[in-house]
Amino acid sequence: MAKLTRKNFLKGAALGTISLPFLIRGCGPTNIAQNTSSGPNIITDKKFQWKLVTTWPPNFPVLGEGCTYFANWVREMSGGRLDIKVFGGGELVPPLEVFDAVRTGAADIGSGAAYYWAGKIPSAQFFASVPFGMNAQQLNAWIDNGGGLQLWEALYADYGLVPMSGGNTGVQMGGWFNREINSLSDFKGLKMRMPGLGGKVLKRAGGSPVLLAGSELYTGLEKGTIDATEWIGPYHDYKMGFHQIAKYYYSPGWHEAGTALEIIINKNKMEELPKDLQAIVRTAAARMNLWTLSEFEAKNGIYLDKLINEEKVDIRKFNPEILNQLRTYTEEITEELASQDAFSRKVYDAYQKFRQQATNWSKLSEKVYYNDLQI
Repeated sequence: MAKLTRKNFLKGAALGTISLPFLIRGCGPTNIAQNTSSGPNIITDKKFQWKLVTTWPPNFPVLGEGCTYFANWVREMSGGRLDIKVFGGGELVPPLEVFDAVRTGAADIGSGAAYYWAGKIPSAQFFASVPFGMNAQQLNAWIDNGGGLQLWEALYADYGLVPMSGGNTGVQMGGWFNREINSLSDFKGLKMRMPGLGGKVLKRAGGSPVLLAGSELYTGLEKGTIDATEWIGPYHDYKMGFHQIAKYYYSPGWHEAGTALEIIINKNKMEELPKDLQAIVRTAAARMNLWTLSEFEAKNGIYLDKLINEEKVDIRKFNPEILNQLRTYTEEITEELASQDAFSRKVYDAYQKFRQQATNWSKLSEKVYYNDLQI
């Protein structure tokens, strides 16, 4: 079979598929560090040690925790044959240098989000989040069961990387502001932390997108480096303390309807592993993907209640006129991105086709349920 790369994809080479093993355990975190028993299908007793670098602050709730659980799950399932040490952002490499660290072999594996590498691979953003795009379950369905993973693998193969899903935030909030956003003109001159395609939409609306690591957001907002910030949702936003320094909390997160996080692995390091360890890594990543989304869903409701009832946060909604114009900008920008090269067009067309089919179904199922049936 031809090498799986973006170039030979465009030449029509057949893409190999990699089946995801079924999850072999439950999805909640467990105390597993002491378990060193050997598992079935052992090919070799050789042990491997990997370094995992992240874009997240050390021990960061959910995002950093997920990396630690991932490493523990791999250690447990491999009987200690693959030991992964986790380094938070800045502990081994700066947060936004994870991609290059893994690509060059300075680290073996990384955790982040594909839109952080937009400057290197613009079309990678389709595998993180598209404004007004697919939600978490739709994006997972496209990547795992709709051909998205094969496109993603082909894109990253040119950089010597193997990507896989490593979490999802679900629908995010629209952000924290120290000014009211009543019309599109209120975005003009606004310095706001917003990565990816959402940042490009913000710029077209007259704002100034700023890319900051999570560990820098509170200080940036406090000192006026930025005027506004989006992050994730009530749980993280409460923990970050944004309600202490920003007046308005806006909904919805039009820019990130279900942001996929990623695990990236140095391709040579992945291929050095026996087949059973490769399968264990993929299984742990799949478990991490589900655990992360579930943890966000479990915690966001609790902390939304705290923000409303304890902190008396002023929660606003963007008006429809603003959202409609931002949607128009999104359509323009994604079309421009798709027109940059043939592979970007292929990814965008595949994304849009799946999104439309998923939307048609959700209009008859979940939308009706939420609007008409749920109390």
